[in-house]
Amino acid sequence: MYRNEGGTAGEPVPAMTAAGTGLGPLLVSLQLTDSAFPSGFYTLSHSLEGFAQAGAVDPATVPLLLHDLLLHGVGPADATALALAHRATAAGDPAAVVRIDEHLFATKLGREMRQAATRTGRQLLDLGHEVFDRPEIGDYFDRVVRREAPGTQAVAAGVIYAATGVPVRQAVASDLFAFCVSFAGAALRLRLTDHRSAQTLLRSAAPVIEAAVEAALRRELDDVGATVFASDIMSGRHERAEARLFAS
Repeated sequence: MYRNEGGTAGEPVPAMTAAGTGLGPLLVSLQLTDSAFPSGFYTLSHSLEGFAQAGAVDPATVPLLLHDLLLHGVGPADATALALAHRATAAGDPAAVVRIDEHLFATKLGREMRQAATRTGRQLLDLGHEVFDRPEIGDYFDRVVRREAPGTQAVAAGVIYAATGVPVRQAVASDLFAFCVSFAGAALRLRLTDHRSAQTLLRSAAPVIEAAVEAALRRELDDVGATVFASDIMSGRHERAEARLFAS
């Protein structure tokens, strides 16, 4: 970066580190929630394609489906596991992280959802280790590679957020927002929304995200699990569909 002051051109501006400005955790969250971050989220529709194939959703009901998934699906399951994994990582207890990971994996009823969770989780850990270079991330990735833990996406995100100093509330909110961005992207590709309406969809989800975050932060491990059985059914049908745009 260069400045031009007093007729002097090309003089370097002193670098400011993220740690020095206090923006480090925010910048990590922005990077991880960016749709360009190659975690594999862009390959998922989170059962939306199954609903579309069954004719069970239309542009008017897409926001309602997203809100239900946040409050009764990803919120009680993935967001809660993320919060617990974040706390366990911050406490230096990788064995607890493994237990959380195994529990979350066991709550995913369909093969498709289990595969989606572990494929994106493994990719997230692999890339997170390279990008952020934190030992906690590398250690947990090694456990996943050795098949000592399933490596679900939510738990992987919890490990990365904790290792990079992102506060737990911000971490949970960020991941839920990333879920919404992925869902909106799927709705676009399925022609259930357009680019302008997708932004309205994301904004309408904000208070629902807030409610889901607060509920996730209060839960314990025994509470982890989704209750969106229609989504499970649509996912099961989607596994056997002859043509699919998305992996879930």
